[in-house]
Amino acid sequence: MDAQLIAFTGVAAGMVALPGADFTVVVRNSLVSRRAGVACALGVAGGLLVHTTLAVAGVAAVLTAVPALFRALQLAGGAYVLYLGVRTLQSAWRPLAERAAADAGPQGRGPTGGALRQGFLTNTLNPKAPITFLSVLPQFVPQGSPALPRTAVLSAIVVVLALLWFPAVALLVDRLGRWLRRPRTARAVEAVTGSALVLLALVLLLEPLLG
Repeated sequence: MDAQLIAFTGVAAGMVALPGADFTVVVRNSLVSRRAGVACALGVAGGLLVHTTLAVAGVAAVLTAVPALFRALQLAGGAYVLYLGVRTLQSAWRPLAERAAADAGPQGRGPTGGALRQGFLTNTLNPKAPITFLSVLPQFVPQGSPALPRTAVLSAIVVVLALLWFPAVALLVDRLGRWLRRPRTARAVEAVTGSALVLLALVLLLEPLLG
């Protein structure tokens, strides 16, 4: 039994489950429908796949070496999360049926594609994710062993954990949907998730400006 792999799995599970923008957008989309929530969850996992691949390839080191590039990505991510937060706050004051119709998009298309895109972009545009993986993954590579195969295994563990955790969150929220979709409860959840996204966005936007 590889003790380092077990230890990394515990660390990675904590990183994946830590509430943040990913968790918030999955909850928000799960209130629309189970399919939207699961699609958003898969989008988040896809974003993590991008970050872990970058970490394995060493591209994430470029973000560390070029502060201006890191700040630009941080501002882009903050702007997108802010957009989601404002949109969520606006939808908190609309009836649930109207919100679902708005999320469904034009021509009667379901919300699945939009939810998938939201999850993917929310995670992909988080500039701290590749830096985090770049700093954490090497700690679990045994000295003297090939780095590339090991980091690939560690990255796969992260993605698998995301594929387990975020769809589980989506299904749980959908399971509680009858209560969560009551008009007052739905508005309260939308207001809380929207406010959380706005606060996260402000952190992302202000940090590079004040740093």
